[in-house]
Amino acid sequence: MKVFKFGGASLETIERIQHVGKILQAFPDDKILVVASAMGKTTNELEKVAQNYFMRKREIAAQLLFNIEQHHIQLAEQLLGTNEHPLFTQLQQFFTEVEWTLGEKPLRPYDYYYDQMVGMGELLSTAIVSAYFNHVGIRNTWVDVRDVFRTDDNFRDANIDWEVTQQQVTEKVLPLFDDTNIVIAQGFIGSTDQNESVTLGREGSDFSAAVFANLLNAESQTIWKDVEGLKNADPKLFPDTVNIPEIGYGEVIEMAFYGAQVIHPKTIKPLQNKQIPLYVKCFLDKDLPGTVIREEADNRKLPPLIVLKKNQVLITITARDFGFITEARISDIYEIFHANKIKINLTQNAAISFSACIDNNPEKIELLIKALHSGFKISYNEGLELLTVRHYTHSNGLVDSLTKGRKILLEQRSDSTIQIVMR
Repeated sequence: MKVFKFGGASLETIERIQHVGKILQAFPDDKILVVASAMGKTTNELEKVAQNYFMRKREIAAQLLFNIEQHHIQLAEQLLGTNEHPLFTQLQQFFTEVEWTLGEKPLRPYDYYYDQMVGMGELLSTAIVSAYFNHVGIRNTWVDVRDVFRTDDNFRDANIDWEVTQQQVTEKVLPLFDDTNIVIAQGFIGSTDQNESVTLGREGSDFSAAVFANLLNAESQTIWKDVEGLKNADPKLFPDTVNIPEIGYGEVIEMAFYGAQVIHPKTIKPLQNKQIPLYVKCFLDKDLPGTVIREEADNRKLPPLIVLKKNQVLITITARDFGFITEARISDIYEIFHANKIKINLTQNAAISFSACIDNNPEKIELLIKALHSGFKISYNEGLELLTVRHYTHSNGLVDSLTKGRKILLEQRSDSTIQIVMR
């Protein structure tokens, strides 16, 4: 059993959908659970529908939804060569679900309505892809993952009920492989015990694939991307990046924690628990080696791993009575950050001050400062960058070259990692 995940870029054109089919056909003897995202920028478009609906701009929301509907129907007609296929009834049912919501007044929190609308993108894409593959002889079975993944009602970042979901996978998904070698499901979404749709948060489709891999005891999970594999830095920011053939689970979690747009830690954990390797392969050339993420990878062979977070703010907090920043006061400060849902990227404390580097979110920072104001004096610097280099000792002079001509406001260094807040 293998689990394959295809992102939205893999499904945004007819040619790319056909290419996905060729990849699947290259594994004729394997049972494959496919997890797919919404096509192209569909999620962004559905977010606009939800936003306009919640702002009570129903006519705009309805027009945006109609545009999405027409795009998907036209694509399906081109793929199937007809509009008489049962797929079109299925697509209409999905749009009717959202239209019902648009007809209601928004009486619940925004996150609830977001999940009822935005998760439809995955249902549309997988239904179309499944119907097309069956049409051209790539036999498969489509499954609605909302009937499989049971979650709580933490909308937009729902948590999996592992026990119930395992039962559903065993009873509803595994038997499907008796009839076909390919089962196609959605990423990013699930359902509460009240049958309310939910989404699973950032990188939700990668995580969905990892949940399936864990519960199916898969031999591997593969994420198909339009890159050769993982690199040691973002090639959009750094010109001389190198490919990473293999890397450990823990190292990927470290990189993600520091802000690298690699694999979300939430995806790694279900795989690590059962020692399932994760492959990052090139969608455009399946024969390239890509990257394998596994426990036994030799991290000593890794190049320096570079992460740069832009648009940072360095906040310095000082007690109004100039008292020491004790453990009790640090605990109070962390509690205030947590209450305002602010992630701290780097901290440093001195005798009478505590500094934190955070993402620049003006609305959250304003609330944070108000909450801290009664007990502390606040100063902060904006327009900063946070540079993190793992294994920085593997390359002489690298850090100096990356910080040349920059003003360094804060620096922390360990045997393996250096972090620098700079302007």
